[in-house]
Amino acid sequence: MVYVLLCWLGLLVFLEIVHSYAAADEMVGLSLFDGTNDCYFHTGKRGHHKFWGTRMFKYGDLDVLHFLLSNLNWWVEEYHVDGFHFHSLSSMLYTHNGFSSFTGGMDEYCNQYVDKEALLYLILANEVLHALHPNVITIAEDATLYPGLCDPTSQGGLGFDYFANLSASEMWLALLENTPDHEWCMSKIVSTLVGDRQNTDKMLLYAENHNQSISGGRSFAEILIGSSLGKSSISQESLLRGCLLHKMIRLITFTIGGHAYLNFMGNEFGHPKRVEFPMSSNNFSFSLANRRWDLLEDDVHYQLFSFDKDMMDLDKNGRILSRGHANIHHVNNTTMVISYLRGPNLFVFNFHPVNSYERYIIGVEEAGEYQVTLNTDEKKYGGRGLLGHDQNIQRTISRRADGMRFCLEVPLPSRSAQVYKLTRILRA
Repeated sequence: MVYVLLCWLGLLVFLEIVHSYAAADEMVGLSLFDGTNDCYFHTGKRGHHKFWGTRMFKYGDLDVLHFLLSNLNWWVEEYHVDGFHFHSLSSMLYTHNGFSSFTGGMDEYCNQYVDKEALLYLILANEVLHALHPNVITIAEDATLYPGLCDPTSQGGLGFDYFANLSASEMWLALLENTPDHEWCMSKIVSTLVGDRQNTDKMLLYAENHNQSISGGRSFAEILIGSSLGKSSISQESLLRGCLLHKMIRLITFTIGGHAYLNFMGNEFGHPKRVEFPMSSNNFSFSLANRRWDLLEDDVHYQLFSFDKDMMDLDKNGRILSRGHANIHHVNNTTMVISYLRGPNLFVFNFHPVNSYERYIIGVEEAGEYQVTLNTDEKKYGGRGLLGHDQNIQRTISRRADGMRFCLEVPLPSRSAQVYKLTRILRA
């Protein structure tokens, strides 16, 4: 009944399938299923994930292949799911479980650490699914940007329809936890979010991943503003910083990269804690096995949610994600400003924690009037409201900037982002 309703609403149902590892707990998983250590898994160190303690499948074994492939077919046959989100390919593609530095060199993907049996399983999984169920969509979650993820198997690829760029969310997590705000590198942010231009059309992005939602990590909201938003537990300055960055991170991730955006439920309104299932570590409590929708009654959460809704409307009304690649024409590591054009929309981000700019010069392609359609610093979104209504419309100047014929002189408060739309074209 639920599936029929979702289809009637025009929604697709995707299952996050975890074939990259299995639980080590013999009570709930396949570990020691028949009393032996190698029934479904490798023995020794290779049979255990380096950091997670989970069991690693022996993909070259025929019984393992039959089990995993049958599992995929069963979900489609019995529950009619529309597709699969293959969880954490990095952990299965390499014997080092993806915990290595990747610079993009081909030798990093063609060495002794690549699990060739896992590669063959993924190719076979896509071949079988697309042959038996042509309408099923497969998505690969990968942080290493393995070459050929979305290329057809007939051309040597793995055959996925799309890939979720896990490296983007891992970058944001590293910046928030380990890097002072004034040391954030704008070039690195842009290159990570844009990824490989050849595969951008197949790329899905998200700001926060499952680790911040259901797998033991801290949400960005918890990192930025703590698990409790009571005014007695956090200073107004810290609260303002957290809310401003939370909105900017989502906006640039949503608009600069591929043609789709993923969100884990609750991240859109800054849910401060992850979902945690009942287990021995929490005395089998259900206290965290939920999303607290009552938090929307709090000003901060409601403001973050209101911004997310208007951000979604930005695409709903302007079809931003369905347009071509963003024209990224301004990336300045010193001023910490990023600007790019996508369709008639101009996006400008000032990540500097202190410096505001009264008249920052940004190049544009068309002469005309540009109007602010979204501003992260508005008071209704929990911002400071530093831009006046008289600053919402900017007219171009006939001066070259960023390699373009015209420019705008825009006000840029610190830690803020604005979206401008060309509303009136002027003849040069």
